[in-house]
Amino acid sequence: MNPLFRLALVAVPLALGSFVAASETMAGGANGSIVKSPYGTTSSGSAIDEYALTGANGLEVKIITYGGIVTSVQNRKYKMPDIVLGFNNLHDYETLNSPGPHFGALIGRYANRIANGVFTLDGVIYCLDANNGPNTLHGGFKGFDTKVWTVTKVIDGSDGVGIEIHYLSPAGDGWTNTAPNPNCPPGSVKGFPGNLDTHVTFTVTKQNQLVINYRATTDVATVVNLTNHSYWNLSGEGTGTIYSDLVRLNADSFTPVNSNQIPDGTIQSVEDTALDFRKAKAVSEDIRDDDPQIASGNGFDLNWVVNPPRGHNPLSLAATVTDPNAGRTLNVWTDQPGIQLYTGNSLDGSLYGTSSRAYRQSDALALETQHYPDSPNHANFPSTELRPGQTYATTTIFEIRN
Repeated sequence: MNPLFRLALVAVPLALGSFVAASETMAGGANGSIVKSPYGTTSSGSAIDEYALTGANGLEVKIITYGGIVTSVQNRKYKMPDIVLGFNNLHDYETLNSPGPHFGALIGRYANRIANGVFTLDGVIYCLDANNGPNTLHGGFKGFDTKVWTVTKVIDGSDGVGIEIHYLSPAGDGWTNTAPNPNCPPGSVKGFPGNLDTHVTFTVTKQNQLVINYRATTDVATVVNLTNHSYWNLSGEGTGTIYSDLVRLNADSFTPVNSNQIPDGTIQSVEDTALDFRKAKAVSEDIRDDDPQIASGNGFDLNWVVNPPRGHNPLSLAATVTDPNAGRTLNVWTDQPGIQLYTGNSLDGSLYGTSSRAYRQSDALALETQHYPDSPNHANFPSTELRPGQTYATTTIFEIRN
């Protein structure tokens, strides 16, 4: 099946200032349904809503306007349980998710790490939060996963239903001074440059796909790298480890990292290494290998270089995960040059999810489509620069097959 469907979309702007105190059906019919429900109020007083998008073939994806977080993915038609990790209330998302696991979150302005929280653009040095040891991770202490997003459109198309969310990230985002960064050179500018106008569209299709389209523009040259940080367990969240999952990555190479998980600037072949997923293999097969690239992250936590798409298809099938116990497969299609496989290495049993069960190491895996980590500091990596007049536009598809 060609994943590049063409939606005949009807986009309906939402009335400004509208308030819904109870669940409301925003769209419903042969193409699927959208139900909006109140989800809670943030500590700062912002009302948060949850949107349940259900495709014509039963796939239901729930998204909240806090952090653009995907809170649930299930399909009652196929008796598929919730297959993403998460919390069951807003307070936990607000207090435990960042810094923390970033369950289901929309990540920005820059997904993954920037070394020492410092980069140079057009001769100007910019300094960011150091929230991951000496480095910046996922946009700093107050990344996109902590922002309140506005739903600007509901989508009812011939192939699916969806919503578009919006956030205007002001110049200086990425600097909170929560913990001053000692790596900031004198005279450096604090935070990311430019006002980044960001739109993200989530669509659920009748092909049981979650399609995420990212779009952003800026008024000043900046860097941007957006992704979704869902943790997948195809047997169901809270059911145990993903050790038996068979993973295939469409990648001949990866970007090696140092002990701080920062790329050394090289691109290395996966040939004859434990990082070779070109043929599907169980997560358990090499997760405890003595390869320093695995040992330094206490499991898999690396960026693989996605092989280019074939023919006229602008998307590559970057990853396939099959759970032999559940008989379920997840395909990840993307136009991004990299994908981070992360096996939940930091989960230590202290967090309890939607099933009220403790989450432990390797209870799920994340597949973060992205540009390479620390790209602003490596001229040989694909550029993450965005300039006025340009549009950042990228697509990722999560396709579930039962």
